Amino acid sequence: MTKNLKKIVSAYLKRVTSPPGGKRIRLRNIPQAQYDGLSALKCCIWYNQYGGYCLPESSLHRTAPRKVLRGEAYEPQTLEFMRAHVGDGDIVHAGTYFGDFLPALGQACASTAKIWAFEPNPENFRCASITKLINDLQVVNLQHAGLGSEKSVLRMRIADASGTSLGGKSHIVDTAQFDPAIDIEIPIVAVDEVVPSNRNVSIVQLDVEDHERAALTGALKTIRRCRPILILEVRQGNDLLGSRWFADNILSLGYLATSQLHGNTVFECERSGA
Repeated sequence: MTKNLKKIVSAYLKRVTSPPGGKRIRLRNIPQAQYDGLSALKCCIWYNQYGGYCLPESSLHRTAPRKVLRGEAYEPQTLEFMRAHVGDGDIVHAGTYFGDFLPALGQACASTAKIWAFEPNPENFRCASITKLINDLQVVNLQHAGLGSEKSVLRMRIADASGTSLGGKSHIVDTAQFDPAIDIEIPIVAVDEVVPSNRNVSIVQLDVEDHERAALTGALKTIRRCRPILILEVRQGNDLLGSRWFADNILSLGYLATSQLHGNTVFECERSGA
């Protein structure tokens, strides 16, 4: 573990109280070369009011892991809105990162519901898988894939030019931009190919770093059938929400923007009685 990351973790461990009945996490002080040579997943386990999380060491500098290390929840308003509006339906959730939404959403879902969770970054997926196990989230169907218009393989940037992990900001890149030092190939699936047509989907929540149009394209059959609430995190400079495509395929169904939650825009469908 780098000195900088040790400082970040140590500072938070001094401030955060242990979970009920739990023990404080102690950093193991082993030689740097020996630690770097491990093929094991480098992570730590921590808790907030919703449950436990497996945090990837490589992105402890990112906002979501730092929130958990302080015993807080990432995007609490988004979580509480989803918990209040999921009803007895399913949730489509991408990208899942280390599973920062999973414990809160899993508690709110009906026993017959499912959370269809998607995470293409291999390290993040492994951490999310452990988060799922820690919380015994039987409702979660977690897939090692990103969302798109159809089944395919794309390239994802998982680190910046200096090699620092992008964590939840990992994003799809064009073939021309592919850099094998910081990019990987990832599997892509479509919601309409994964979620059975007999499932009732209440919410589609996407945090896919400028890949929203493709993800929505692959979910149009589900959206037209279920008219779920759409929660979209669209980055500044992305004109998706004002585009002709969005108007023709989403707004034409009766969707209206009803609120802002953190960096997310919530769309609810008039015809669904929302």
